[in-house]
Order: sequence, then structure tokens, then C-alpha cells
Amino acid sequence: MNRRNLNSLMGTLLGLAMLAAAPLVRAAADEAPDALIKRISVDVLDNIKADKAVQAGDVSRVISLVDTKIMPNVDFTRMTASAVGRNWRQATPEQQKRLQEEFKTLLIRTYSGALAQVKDQSINVKPMRGVAPTDTEVVVRTEVVGSGDPVQLDYRMQKSPSGWKIYDLNVLGVWLVETYRTQFAQEINAKGVDGLIASLAQRNKTNVAAKKS
Repeated sequence: MNRRNLNSLMGTLLGLAMLAAAPLVRAAADEAPDALIKRISVDVLDNIKADKAVQAGDVSRVISLVDTKIMPNVDFTRMTASAVGRNWRQATPEQQKRLQEEFKTLLIRTYSGALAQVKDQSINVKPMRGVAPTDTEVVVRTEVVGSGDPVQLDYRMQKSPSGWKIYDLNVLGVWLVETYRTQFAQEINAKGVDGLIASLAQRNKTNVAAKKS
């Protein structure tokens, strides 16, 4: 698989992974994490296939979907903090807010177009072993099954009072947060937290311009 196809596949799977966190009916607080992923993956895959606007990469439609259904089920503060790393604690509340906003926009605009590739994929959730009822963090391992070889797609999840929430994704053996942490660290070391925010904002503007051209 060449780099272009790999990036395209990773984009599709990231979109799937984020959307798999969006239940059509709010999950029960006591629902098992693997059962949650299995139930909503089936519903959401069907939803994507039926939504031509999402398939076409309509950013406004994707943003609406993310804000109303996805974000309540993702611990995005933890995801952003983990991506920023040790510098998160030194950031002001306003900087933390801006980082979350720009990071979310980056993910949405980077991968919205890849949703058009969702066609005949399905999710195979692997059995969870060695998990105790008292565990508050788990990894749910799945495979994306389609016309080619199955592709690894795992979720790091934590238990909250309102149920399990996703805070990291593993696509083809690469954890999302770790990948961005390396990029963000380079930006912060060179230009500080404000420099990272400015860089993310510029990348988002570039993505908008590219979308319009």
C-alpha cells in the first residue's frame, strides 16, 4: 500500500472511529465498552452510507454531526491534553480552550472528505479478556472488515459517571494522540503554546482554502 492510499485509509478509519463514538441513543452508564462499540458501530455505519452529504465531505454537515452526537461521547479534553503533553499544564485556560477548538477543527477538516470512501465496511469487535468490573480504563480492539484485508482499529476508553468515553484511537498500529504529540512538541519547542495555536489555526485556514479551490 503506497503512502497516499495509506493516508486515505487512515482518514477513512479515523472518521469511522470518531463516528463510532456517536450513539443514536445515548449509551447507558453501565453498558460494557465492547458492547457499546459494537452496537453503535453498526448503527453509525448504516447512517454514513445513507447520508450523501457526509459521504461527499460536506464539512458543515460533518461539524454538526460531531457537535451533536460525537463530542458528548469523547473525552476530547483528555485527548487534546495528551496530544499537547506536559505543556498542557502550563497553558492558560484560554489557551487550553483554543487548543481544543483548533485541534477538533483540524481533525474534522482533515478527514471529512475521507468519509466518502465508506462503502461496504463493517466492524468486528474482538472479545475482551482479563478485564475486571472495577477497571476504569480499557482498550477495545476491533477490525474493520471490507473488500481487502481486515484493518486493526482499537479504542482507548475510560469510564466516567455517564458511561465509557473514547480518548485515543489506534489505526494500523499507530495511536492518534502519540502521532500528534510528536508534531505538537516540535511546534511548542520552537514557538511556544501560542505558536502551536497559531500553526493549527493556519492549517485549518489552508484546509478551508483547499476545500474551496
